[in-house]
Amino acid sequence: MGFLDALFGRSKPVRPDLDQLFGVPSAALTLEAGAGFTPTGLGSVCFAAVEGAAFVQVEQQVRALLDADTGRGGVPVEASRDAYGYSWLLARHRPEELPELVNDLHAVNSELEANGFGPQLLCSLVGFRDPRGRSLALVYLYKRGTFYPFAPVPGGGEKRDSALELQVNALLGNDLRLEKDLGRWFPVWGAPGL
Repeated sequence: MGFLDALFGRSKPVRPDLDQLFGVPSAALTLEAGAGFTPTGLGSVCFAAVEGAAFVQVEQQVRALLDADTGRGGVPVEASRDAYGYSWLLARHRPEELPELVNDLHAVNSELEANGFGPQLLCSLVGFRDPRGRSLALVYLYKRGTFYPFAPVPGGGEKRDSALELQVNALLGNDLRLEKDLGRWFPVWGAPGL
């Protein structure tokens, strides 16, 4: 960071650190012990789709990579597009296979990044549920290299449980690099895997 950047309050963007995803399994233990949330076995990657043959080829490579995972029992990865035009790839595992799920999410992000599509990556999420049926996602912001909790209110339309999000944030402070700017805790309504 140069003198003028410091003077004008500009900062360098955080370089994505995909290895942060590997902290999710230990955070899951803390989350279960402290709040009763357990993994659902679902996780997804969101990216802005790009037109062109190169992107289509990379997307096919990513799907083939995940579909070849024998631990999934032959169930293919699901691709979808949300109401905002973003693309999602949903990976499924058994709930006890959280490390394998995280490996899949890391592989998707890495493959897209390695092929020059890092700027299109938005976020990855891992789903959790508690005995009361409440959903929670740990959302990894690719461009920030940080996580934040997202907890939609069950059956509440587009309402979120902010108190639960703050509780989970405080709980996981030693496990994950958490996003400090609450304004960046974007809702991911209807995200696959939530």
